Amino acid sequence: MRTALVTGASRGIGRAIALRLGREGVRVAVHYAVDGTAAEEVVTAITEAGGEAFPVRAELGVDGDVETLFAALEKEVDGLDILVNNAGIFISGGIAEVTPEAYDRLFAVNVRAPFFIVQRALPLLRDGGRVVTITSGVTRMAFPESPAYVATKGAVEVLNRTLAKELGPRGITVNSVSPGITDTDMNAGWLRGDPRAQEEAAGQAALARVGAAEDIADVVAFVVSDDARWVTGTVLDATGGSGL
Repeated sequence: MRTALVTGASRGIGRAIALRLGREGVRVAVHYAVDGTAAEEVVTAITEAGGEAFPVRAELGVDGDVETLFAALEKEVDGLDILVNNAGIFISGGIAEVTPEAYDRLFAVNVRAPFFIVQRALPLLRDGGRVVTITSGVTRMAFPESPAYVATKGAVEVLNRTLAKELGPRGITVNSVSPGITDTDMNAGWLRGDPRAQEEAAGQAALARVGAAEDIADVVAFVVSDDARWVTGTVLDATGGSGL
């Protein structure tokens, strides 16, 4: 049985990824930062469907975050096959509004944490493993609503290309999956309950609808499968054709 660590797996896209991998027979470490009840619900959903899962807690973006995460993980596993860096935060505001504190917080969670999670995972990650980071479609279009957020996602995409080259000799693939507007709790405040917002968001996609977390999870399931063994160092567009 393969083992996966999915960060930020208690809700949204991370939850959908954990559930999808669980259905594929992968044992899933369900990482969460705050909401242990939600993480346990994901674990229960996986186990009740016949899979295996367990929760691990660590607040990312603070001192000692990676060691806290792996201390919990290594109580349960002695190796990893799949690492999905999904956890991330969003802070809105144009360049004139971004404070140094907000900028540092964004980079701590969205860039520093996945960087050092990969570093710490390397001794556990088996040859032929998979590393996937959830980035964003805003890296290939202008998004003045949050230039700092865009910078974090762009940084990770460039990093993944470099890691793909470094880890390739071990047969480990490293890829980014780039969602567009997705109906998750993070977007609920402006997207749900407002038909105009729904219509405008759907209009940005060539497929004329808002993405679902399951849409992204299915792409991740492909990337970590053997069918994607020859795919590495790339960004898989999972935006439904936004910005075309």
